Amino acid sequence: MAPRGATGPASAMTRRGATDPAGAVAPGGATDAAGATDPAGAVGAPAIPVFLYHAVMDDPPGWIAEFTVTPREFAAHLDAVVDSGRTPVTISTIADHLAGRAPLPPRPVLLTFDDGFADLPGPTAEALAGRGLPATAYLTTGAIAPGGRSLLPPAPMMTLDRAAELERSGMEVGSHTVTHAQLDTLSGKDLAYELRSSKAVLEDALGHEIRHLAYPHGYNSPRVRAMSARAGYETATAVRHALSSDRDERYRIARLIVRRSHTVADVESWLAGAGARVAPYRDGPKTIAWRWYRRARAVVRGPEFAG
Repeated sequence: MAPRGATGPASAMTRRGATDPAGAVAPGGATDAAGATDPAGAVGAPAIPVFLYHAVMDDPPGWIAEFTVTPREFAAHLDAVVDSGRTPVTISTIADHLAGRAPLPPRPVLLTFDDGFADLPGPTAEALAGRGLPATAYLTTGAIAPGGRSLLPPAPMMTLDRAAELERSGMEVGSHTVTHAQLDTLSGKDLAYELRSSKAVLEDALGHEIRHLAYPHGYNSPRVRAMSARAGYETATAVRHALSSDRDERYRIARLIVRRSHTVADVESWLAGAGARVAPYRDGPKTIAWRWYRRARAVVRGPEFAG
C-alpha cells in the first residue's frame, strides 16, 4: 500500500502531496496525517472498507491521473471484492446501522465514486452491474448540470440527465456539493449554498430525497459537520485513508482513496481489514493546523481547487 502523502506522477497535485500536513490532496479528498500522533483508532471495531474511486480511464487528464485506475485494474479490484466474501452495500445500509435502525450485514464493503466522470454511467456502471455490485456515486452538480460551474479542472464528465441511469444500474446517488469547494474554508452563507443547492438539484433530477454527502477533498470541520446535518443529510463521507468501522462517525465516515499506484494486493489487504488504521479517531495537530492555514489562504485568494 502506498504510504500517506506518497507522490505519483509529477503534477502540481502530487508535488504538493509530499509536503502537505494533511497528506496528498485528491480531487475527492485529502488523506489525514493525524495517525502519526493520534491513538490507534477504533481498536477491536470490525473494519469496514469504504473505497473511494474517481475516474476509471486509460488516458485521464493529468490533474486527475494519480487518482484514477484503468478499466483492467478496476475489473481486477471488483473481482477481488467478489472473491473476498464481503457483502457489498450502499451508504444507506451504513446510515441505517449508525442511526440504530438496522444491523449491518456480515462483513460489509462499500464502493464509492466521487465527482461524476464520464465513465461512471457507462463502462464503470456496467462493470459493477455485471458482478451484482451496488455502489454509491457522489456527484458535483456544478460540473455535470447544464450551464453549471465548478472548481474542477477540465475533464470528461457525465451529465445530470444520466443520474437516473446510475440508480437503475444499482448505484445510490449522493451530493458532492455544487462547485467542489473546500467546505471548511467557506462562510456560513456559501457553505449553506454548497450543501443545499446541490441537494436540491439532485432531488429535482431524481424525484426523491438525497440523504448523503461526500466532502470535496475530504475537508470538513465541526461546523461543516453540524451544517451538513442541518441541511438534511443523514451521513457524510470524508477520506482519511482509513478503514471505517461499525462505530464510525455518521458525518465523517472514513474512506480509502484508491490511487493508480495501488495494487490488487493492496485492495485484498483492505478487504481483509488490514493495511490501514480503523476509524473513528481524532484529528491530529497537523490536520488542525493545516485547516487553519487553508482558511487564512482562502480569505486572500477566495475559493479554489485544492489540487
